[in-house]
Amino acid sequence: MTRSFSGEPIDEATIESLLDIARRVPSAGSAQGFEFLVLSGTDDVGRYWDVTLPQAKRPGFRWQGLLRAPLLVLVYAHAEAYVQRYGEPDKASTGLGEGREAWSTRYWLVDASFAALGLQLAALDAGLGVLFFGVFDHQEAVATEFGVPESHEVVGAIAIGHPDGGDDEEPGRSAKRARRPLDDIVHRGNW
Repeated sequence: MTRSFSGEPIDEATIESLLDIARRVPSAGSAQGFEFLVLSGTDDVGRYWDVTLPQAKRPGFRWQGLLRAPLLVLVYAHAEAYVQRYGEPDKASTGLGEGREAWSTRYWLVDASFAALGLQLAALDAGLGVLFFGVFDHQEAVATEFGVPESHEVVGAIAIGHPDGGDDEEPGRSAKRARRPLDDIVHRGNW
């Protein structure tokens, strides 16, 4: 996890490669109901921060180096892609093509989360730093600013860039929380 980026741009070929890897994650029924909003460069990234972190609040922001990330990728889930896919003849018998309410597990969010993780792992393999963070109460404002269709649900944002190892690499408040022992989370045969 990187919270401080150098601001050095990422070349387009690398960005395309990362996105291509992320789009290949498995998805239920091969519905592929996830999409990426790619904000690259000072103007687009700046527009994101203008919507989510106004200038007046930036001086008190704990991780100033995050604002220098040259690439933000917002991952969106599209439920209707799954409803449509499961309404096709080879999947119609599942009943999942009837609508979102038929789904006990919202696979559009699961698969979009897989895509987000795939993107992060690809970026790390490319020697870049990454930080996944929530869009929280700015979802509507971001969607309006960037023309995201109402049918799409944001899973989160991923900052990607060259880490600078700066002072704001200090651990977050939860970093000292101990990991649960493996025996507490693995249940073999019975719970």
